[in-house]
Amino acid sequence: MIEQPIQQQSVQQSFDFVKSGAIKTRKEPIGERKKRLKLMLQWISKNESKIKAAVYQDFKKPASEVDISEIYPVTSEIKHALESLTSWAKPKKIDAPLSLLGTTSHIQYEPKGACLIIAPWNYPFSLAIGPLVSCLAAGNTAVIKPSEMTPNTSILIEEMISDLFDKEIVSVINGGVEVSQELLALPFDHIFFTGSPQVGKVVMKAAAENLTSVTLELGGKSPVIVDERTDISDAAEKIAWGKYLNNGQTCIAPDYALVHENIKDKFEEKLTTKVKELFSADETKIQDSPDYGRIVNAKHYARLTSLIDEAVSTGAEILFGGDANSDDNFIPPMALTNVSMNSRMMEEEIFGPVLPIISYNNLEEAIGIINSKPKPLALYYFGRSSKNRKKVLKETSSGNVCINDCVIHFGHANLPFGGVNNSGIGKAHGYYGFLAFSNEKGVLKQRIGLTSTKSIYPPYSNFKKLVIRILKKYL
Repeated sequence: MIEQPIQQQSVQQSFDFVKSGAIKTRKEPIGERKKRLKLMLQWISKNESKIKAAVYQDFKKPASEVDISEIYPVTSEIKHALESLTSWAKPKKIDAPLSLLGTTSHIQYEPKGACLIIAPWNYPFSLAIGPLVSCLAAGNTAVIKPSEMTPNTSILIEEMISDLFDKEIVSVINGGVEVSQELLALPFDHIFFTGSPQVGKVVMKAAAENLTSVTLELGGKSPVIVDERTDISDAAEKIAWGKYLNNGQTCIAPDYALVHENIKDKFEEKLTTKVKELFSADETKIQDSPDYGRIVNAKHYARLTSLIDEAVSTGAEILFGGDANSDDNFIPPMALTNVSMNSRMMEEEIFGPVLPIISYNNLEEAIGIINSKPKPLALYYFGRSSKNRKKVLKETSSGNVCINDCVIHFGHANLPFGGVNNSGIGKAHGYYGFLAFSNEKGVLKQRIGLTSTKSIYPPYSNFKKLVIRILKKYL
């Protein structure tokens, strides 16, 4: 399906265009930003079939899954921004402290300028266009670098942007790692990167050379705790959906399950049942299911099968999961038990349809396992105990937490989404995405003539020293 790409300008030209455009857009009224968002919404509505076809060609993602994970997140983000942008962008009055009596202050939200959006391959449409919504809502211009691993979707994004925007507003540059390196060397005003922690470090290092601010949406091993007191069937169904969505190629997919030893057998039984209900009662038929996608390419297929082989060779047992097929980059939904904590499976982010199940005896043990690893992007807790839930929230650190469900917090328009430390820097979506692409400029206005601060100007008489002492003591 890959069509001839639109003739691209050079990396430097793209940067120069959006840098020039950023000077113009900062002067525009909010209405111009809304017009761009509406144009995006209209284009997506008219071209849904193209989006589904492109993503399917890249890794056979089912059409309904494209609807819920590629199209809906973007359209809902646009609609939320259109409803809320006037309020978000309105200057916010700030109360003055007594020490600055007589002044007035406010926060003014100004666009950062020319921004770079580097998108990943796992959700190639939504994770490129979603950040663009926040970027344009905040009044910026952008260069988008889609993933070279999903070429059909990348070409479609280039077509979309060419249809909608002048190159001074948004440009798309397709290419490989060398293109990303060229882009990162340029002095953008903000970089929004979605990808692995390893590449995130490279991005942050490059940004530091130009003192460019960054939003890094990374990943890591997002754990799920299944407490002894929970609805096992409900938990198994939700975990199965969240884990095997998009073949497990989701940055917030449950990476491993910590299940209380008293319910482990029942949980494994229910998980097996729920996977059959989702995809096929016959494991050998899942490859034919229209509701199950593929691994993105042979490289990632080989990485995943290597993780599985190494885990099995060190004692892990396959609970369920039929044969993989390298010709089709097909790996069925799998779950492993008795996985060694020292295996690569428990050290690396899996990013595929394989769920290690680890039993624990008490909550302290589960928390200890989580805290022994870098801070994850998400943490999931299934259970009825308010005490245990509060303990998990207090004693672990993660970008987000979802209780009695998984993955769905990504779609909550009013929640900040993002990681912490190894799993990311900065927040996105809705108002928080608007803030990520905005400079919160503090503005203070002082009265002319006599002011409270003049009472502490030199020369420092005894009276002024008294005023300073009172200021320190009481204010």
